[in-house]
Amino acid sequence: MRPEVALPVLLPLLSGALSLLFWRSRPVQRFISVAGNVALLVVSLWLFASVLQDDYVTMQMGSWPAPFGITLIADMLSAVMILLTALIGLAMGIYSLASTGRGHEKFGYYPLMHLLLAGVAGAFLTGDIFNLYVWFEVMLVASFALLILGGERAQMEGAIKYVTLNLLASVIFLSAVGLLYGTVGTLNMADIALRMNAAEHRGMVEVLAVMFMIAFGIKAAAFPLFFWLPASYHTPTVAVSALFAGLLTKVGVYSLFRVFTLIFDQSMGYLQEIMIWGAVFTMVTGVLGAAAQYEFRRILSFHIVSQIGYMILGLALYTPLAIAGGVFAIGHNIVVKTNLFLISGITHRLQGTYQLKKMGGLFRTRPWLAVAFFISAFSLAGVPPLSGFFAKFVIVRAGFEAEAYVATAIALAVGLMTLYSMVKIWNEVFWKALPEENDVPAEVTPSGDDGRLIKPSLWMMYLPVIVLAGASLMIGLFAEPIMLVMNTIGEQLMSPQGYIEAVLGVTASADDALLEALDTEEVSP
Repeated sequence: MRPEVALPVLLPLLSGALSLLFWRSRPVQRFISVAGNVALLVVSLWLFASVLQDDYVTMQMGSWPAPFGITLIADMLSAVMILLTALIGLAMGIYSLASTGRGHEKFGYYPLMHLLLAGVAGAFLTGDIFNLYVWFEVMLVASFALLILGGERAQMEGAIKYVTLNLLASVIFLSAVGLLYGTVGTLNMADIALRMNAAEHRGMVEVLAVMFMIAFGIKAAAFPLFFWLPASYHTPTVAVSALFAGLLTKVGVYSLFRVFTLIFDQSMGYLQEIMIWGAVFTMVTGVLGAAAQYEFRRILSFHIVSQIGYMILGLALYTPLAIAGGVFAIGHNIVVKTNLFLISGITHRLQGTYQLKKMGGLFRTRPWLAVAFFISAFSLAGVPPLSGFFAKFVIVRAGFEAEAYVATAIALAVGLMTLYSMVKIWNEVFWKALPEENDVPAEVTPSGDDGRLIKPSLWMMYLPVIVLAGASLMIGLFAEPIMLVMNTIGEQLMSPQGYIEAVLGVTASADDALLEALDTEEVSP
């Protein structure tokens, strides 16, 4: 038994259930939320340490041996993603204490937040392709409920676009799972990888690869079906926006990395070109959309799309270095993108708007906030020596080594356009003087269910921002040891034999006799 691989899923579920049990008591819900997220961070550190020591940590649910039961498995990629999930969860738990109104807390904000974290953790740890679908649906239910919490018109319009496109992706995903099971007769991902190399119908394998690419591409907000994201992520409360920005699309990207290195690693072919150009168009459309906006959260939402392109490009180049760079980009983006949304919430609290033209002067009145924004924003743009520079540098280097010169040049140009958007926010919000019509900004606070304003301490909003800005700075300053972890991830993903052996106890080069034994269930549970 390795409980550390199951606890990242069980703890958020327990925290959510306890929050629901004490739904009449806001103080108890708040305490459970923070305590549960602290426990999740401790467990994630335990899991990361275990993976550092053993490479793979597995658990067979119900003591049913793979591939007959449900497998939970953590490799280095999963461990890093769980650690980042716990960090963002704790940041959101603290930030929400000062940014979430009584009405939202009364109607299930904390149980839904923990349900979402459980879904994210389950997706990162499952070794079963059908259960990956299940965890996606858990996330969809929780995120949709959080998106419409409050019932404002803009929220409802964004939620319709959000759920429609994500349900389409779910239908494609479930259909692909059914066809995959009909092709190889198993749902365990390690077992699928073992059987896929011997699959007779190569045409069906390519069809399945395309279906998974489309389904996960929609979930990741990749080109061309990305428009649900900038239409919805700016509509809920800022803590929800930040949680979505940091984690939700990254689960789709993670799934692309997992499936296209483990299951379809021999079936890239022309799909590699499709994925490369899909990544390029994702970068370009996202950054151009951001350049045209003057609403703080909408700019950041379009940049989520743009940065997803870098991550997918790392996968599409399909070398250990490129994949390491893509995962580096995922981790760095989770931290800085979450922080930028949190900063937008503080600026809204201070000046009562998200419109850049109506803001200004915060460099003089809130210098620490300006420093935190500078670190996160210029890291997103890839300015050295911040974390984003090293992520982009690795991907660009891998692109040149793979002779993908056009895609790499476009990636560099998109970085410059990202810098333009971040400088625009800096000039409008922090550097220029506050417009005369908004010369005396009133601090805006969330309303309770009785209509009265609540006055939480602003330090609860500052603390997560300072911690995440510091984390981004540390990633840049200590890029070398972090890159060693990323290289380990690249090697593990490009050599899935270790994953297969950890789950099944056999190597990927197992002979036909083993496959026949699995087919006839000679291996008894």
